[in-house]
Amino acid sequence: MHDNTMYKYILDGVRDGVYFVDKERNISFWNHAAERITGFSSKEVIGKPCHNNVLNHIDNSGCELCKTECPLHKTLKDGKIRDQVVYLHHKEGHRVPVQVHIVPIIESGEIVGAVETFASNDEKINFYSSLEELKIIAYQDQLTGLPNRRKLEVHLNEKQEDLKENKTPFSVALFDIDNFKAINDIYGHDIGDEMLKMAGRVFKALERKGDLIGRWGGEEFLGVFPTSDVASLETILDRIRVVFEKSNIQRNEIALNATISIGASQVVHGESIQETLKRADEALYFCKANGKNLVKIG
Repeated sequence: MHDNTMYKYILDGVRDGVYFVDKERNISFWNHAAERITGFSSKEVIGKPCHNNVLNHIDNSGCELCKTECPLHKTLKDGKIRDQVVYLHHKEGHRVPVQVHIVPIIESGEIVGAVETFASNDEKINFYSSLEELKIIAYQDQLTGLPNRRKLEVHLNEKQEDLKENKTPFSVALFDIDNFKAINDIYGHDIGDEMLKMAGRVFKALERKGDLIGRWGGEEFLGVFPTSDVASLETILDRIRVVFEKSNIQRNEIALNATISIGASQVVHGESIQETLKRADEALYFCKANGKNLVKIG
């Protein structure tokens, strides 16, 4: 087996995405895992710059790294190895959180390219018994794949009991897609459904351990977060807002995107879930009335 063929065979067998770029950031190799994680085939990207509508990484604040602070570009300049968590642009439009590792390619003392490997944070393999699968179906929203309202209500009751017994704090947030009726009216309900599915993918990708985000009804989603710290909650919610705003769905070579308004509230000991949700709903109404695409904690 020729050396290059052997290396390709080996790299195509690894679980992480791997790609090579030259000094101008043109992609010269794209392995099978890169295809799986990003949705882009090697034929679609080989020979093209990685920043040319392919990965378009953003950071936690929504900054478009390919235009300003691209870690790969920095490594090509200074030869330093870098590790960073970024959100890549999937071919279907949504964002995927990945851990990237960048190493320079050096020949005769000169930087001639770089290798980037990346692993998806949201790839989890779970095996369920038939009973568990039936439970999942009963508690799952069929369109988005997220927990449905029934599951959210059960979870809220469990969190409320935990608060009473162990004083474990938590917060809730209502997410509403801005101008969703207009999206349905202009583009049709099929596109509206695709927008809801994209929202589901974004929320699922950004869930941390202990979080639960599900579909509350229509274009509204509910998140339950194990925190009562206002600053932390605002950071979590604003990251979701920004990543959603930077995501899109692709239709007929047109990228359609939307924004979300988020109203949240911290659970108060002795307060009913209905009262907590009412405060979150009032905060959401404030966002809608003040320009939308906002986060408000009530």
